[in-house]
Amino acid sequence: MIKKVQIYKTDKYNMLTVEVQGKTLVVREISDQWGEECHTFISRPEMMNWAEKRFRPEDFAGREAEFEAIMAGFRSV
Repeated sequence: MIKKVQIYKTDKYNMLTVEVQGKTLVVREISDQWGEECHTFISRPEMMNWAEKRFRPEDFAGREAEFEAIMAGFRSV
């Protein structure tokens, strides 16, 4: 059984989801600039490490609530 968790979705071209497939976590990042990227992780700590590098607080200056919502989404998986 696959459990799908939506981290964010701004429209049908910009979204990020996590699919829990047994012990494997598949992060699907879809953007109108880059298309679809998939990242596969074996553990939650590995996924969180990636998320912390991909979403840095300094990239969200003035949008701290958006950053916190994204990181809370990852923590909830």
